[in-house]
Amino acid sequence: MEEDWRSDLENWLEPFLAALGHKARRRVCPAYIAGLIGPGDRKSVQPMAERDVELGYDQLHHFVAEGIWDSAPLEAALLNEADRLVGDKAGYLVIDDTALPKKGSHSVGVGAQYASSLGKTANCQSLASVTLASREVPVMVGLRLFLPESWTDDPERMERARVPKERQVALTKPEIAIEEIDRVIALGARFGCVLADAGYGSSGPFRQALSERGLQWAVGMSRRQNVYPADTGLIFPEAATGRRRKYHIPDRTAVSAELMLAGEKWKKISWRRGTKGMLTCKFAACCVRVADGHRHRMSDGRVQAMPGDQEVWLVGERRTSGEQKYYLSNLPADTSLKRLAAAIKARWICEQAHQQLKEELGLDHFEGRSWTGLHRHCLMAMIAFAFLQSQRLKKAKGGKKNPRTASTAEPAGHPKCDPPRSCTATANTVPTLPQIPGPICSAKVVLAPRRDQPNRQVCFGGTAREGDQAHRR
Repeated sequence: MEEDWRSDLENWLEPFLAALGHKARRRVCPAYIAGLIGPGDRKSVQPMAERDVELGYDQLHHFVAEGIWDSAPLEAALLNEADRLVGDKAGYLVIDDTALPKKGSHSVGVGAQYASSLGKTANCQSLASVTLASREVPVMVGLRLFLPESWTDDPERMERARVPKERQVALTKPEIAIEEIDRVIALGARFGCVLADAGYGSSGPFRQALSERGLQWAVGMSRRQNVYPADTGLIFPEAATGRRRKYHIPDRTAVSAELMLAGEKWKKISWRRGTKGMLTCKFAACCVRVADGHRHRMSDGRVQAMPGDQEVWLVGERRTSGEQKYYLSNLPADTSLKRLAAAIKARWICEQAHQQLKEELGLDHFEGRSWTGLHRHCLMAMIAFAFLQSQRLKKAKGGKKNPRTASTAEPAGHPKCDPPRSCTATANTVPTLPQIPGPICSAKVVLAPRRDQPNRQVCFGGTAREGDQAHRR
């Protein structure tokens, strides 16, 4: 059994090994990935070396932290494989970030930052993640470290951590995400819509960059974000006294997203089936223009942001706990409320990937301090995750089918708002993610124990363990 999955891994890795070229690296790479997949509580270099009967610590450490090789061909091979597995014009590209808690201060990028996995600010490394997903199957294709100001303001510290010269600049997470999205597009991966939480969606330049690239998107936002009604116009009032006004002003007043949707009709929407039944919340939507244009000081002394050029959907979600969340999307004007809800809630799948990468594949176990070592370890973990997803899909494909098609969406009617001009120009709509057939949801890849640990097994489950928590996100 053990030889079977190791043989499958060797064959599956051929495109990656061809990109490595060097004979020694072609031998160490499968061993490192097998070490991440195999049994063991710790997946850092030393414990993996102790469990490997062929390669030692020096070889594994040199490969991941010291060796001179370019990771870009392997990243391209990973994206090609992900596109083969889950690439779909009706799929999603999910932008998020994940935190790796640390105790010291020398690991690259470490600092006091918000850790979503802990729900608080902690000493950690924070990485922007990119996940390609369709049919509720995620494959992570990018992890890039965010450097806080305490690092970008200290060139010597970055040199000690061997941060590449081109990366020794201050970039926000939305800027890092756009770079990654450009890389995914350049390599031809297929997806229909970009999803992100409020940490990215609250950035006007991020949303604008997505629209400039012709991408559809659905992102979180703050309830305090000011918006204008879709039919807001600009006027040029005559000044009673003094100099003539230089700029137009809106003929309507901006209000918060929360207030804008307060009077809308909220509908109970079920967007997909979880392990304990249908996932349901109340949703409402209307068309707006976000107050993220240039700012003017008004006659009463207020500084007011002008309406943006693009008309978009404002979507509200009322959860059973009483919590309310708000989102923006540039999906077409005829998109139904059910379809909007399904697109917004599809983002949870990346959190499942984060969890499995950490719990099963040791994403947060790397103990090195360098930029190169961390990103190579992350790359090996993502390759291991993609292999296990391919095994999961292969196993499910050979099983009995139990198709569960998603409900078809009816056109939404919003008499209070005109169709967004930006949306009407978009040809492709994004359907809800269809449910995975039953065998895929329950399939597991069971890895046989190593000879030196006969009582240990590792199971990589395909179940959507966080599915029933999706309505709380």
